[in-house]
Amino acid sequence: MNKKNESTFDKFMKDKKQKELFNKEYNRFLLSEFLLDAMKEKNISVRKLSEKSGISTSIIQNIKTEKATNVTIKTVIALAASLGYRINFEKMRYKS
Repeated sequence: MNKKNESTFDKFMKDKKQKELFNKEYNRFLLSEFLLDAMKEKNISVRKLSEKSGISTSIIQNIKTEKATNVTIKTVIALAASLGYRINFEKMRYKS
């Protein structure tokens, strides 16, 4: 893409610190959206998911509202499994 047609987003993503921040926030958003959709699909409340997964209601609520920081992979796996999902890792296809 030449500079003339470069979007504001492309310019933003060229800055390494901005790109890292974007990726962090975007991943938090994706986790929240997954949890909201999966809970709606299963028609399960925060309290019931907490009982089923062993994860506290406050942590689940913080993930739902994107307030959670430093969510462990153990937490994500427990929530996903309790909702009938499993985590798969896939190699990214873009340059960092």
